[in-house]
Amino acid sequence: MKLRSRMLLAGVCAAILAAGCSSGSPAKSSGADAQAPARYSQGAPASEAAGAPMSPPSPDGASDSAPAARMEEKKSDAANRPGLGTTWGETRSSNITTAPFVRADGTSPFATAGLFYNDEQGAKAMANASGFRRMSEGSADLGGGVATVRLKDESNRFLSGFEAGGKKFVIGSSGSRYTIVVQNNAPSRLEVVVSVDGLDVLDGKDAAFTKRGYLIEPNGLIEIDGFRQSMNAVAAFRFGSVRDSYAEKKEGGSARNVGVIGVAVFNERGSNPSSWALGDTKSRLNADPFPGRFATPPTN
Repeated sequence: MKLRSRMLLAGVCAAILAAGCSSGSPAKSSGADAQAPARYSQGAPASEAAGAPMSPPSPDGASDSAPAARMEEKKSDAANRPGLGTTWGETRSSNITTAPFVRADGTSPFATAGLFYNDEQGAKAMANASGFRRMSEGSADLGGGVATVRLKDESNRFLSGFEAGGKKFVIGSSGSRYTIVVQNNAPSRLEVVVSVDGLDVLDGKDAAFTKRGYLIEPNGLIEIDGFRQSMNAVAAFRFGSVRDSYAEKKEGGSARNVGVIGVAVFNERGSNPSSWALGDTKSRLNADPFPGRFATPPTN
């Protein structure tokens, strides 16, 4: 059974209190501000906005003041690139509020991961025929299994993928909608800063560790389903061409980082990641293959 949860932003970031949520709200804090208490959470009415709403891409993909030659070169480069990008999709309802969260380290994440995506042909080309391993569910682990990131389609099925050259790849198809699912496998709250094509999912600007993200309760998960437009709505993530990607078409945008989902995980001040026992992972890692004893019959 899928539990609905409220989504919270830490500092100016979102926190999830169970499984199956959607995205959070724009966050503007950085540096020392990253330790400030949060104010927003999904499911409750918003009393104030966390900064200006994100804007949809401009029609020509560049500001009016940009030199004509640069604009034409930029359009040409993106138009000629094959494979998938993430476009600015339809508006979807997604309410958030905030909750307090103080990072153990304000600017350095506990773990990071990149999950690459493309269409079937492009992903295989990216793998460079280096003996890839097919996976029924494309995913990437963070911090030795502290968190897991996957992509889900409109039918609530996780997208397949493969691993090659130490990188994880997910296969998408043009026009389809997807959500980013981040699972917290730790017995402590986590904050996750998430990017799509190099853009922060909360404010649509260049992603950075100093920005705030979503909070996930112990052993909970979140579903981030779009670029946040306001406290109550997001623009859905949809696969499309590189030239139509939000990263390319937004004002002053560029497609240089198209094709990757980024996740940075921060642990809360006072928590001790080295003490976390993730299922039976810790005991299995401590198992002794040669204990030096003869076999004895079972006791029962």
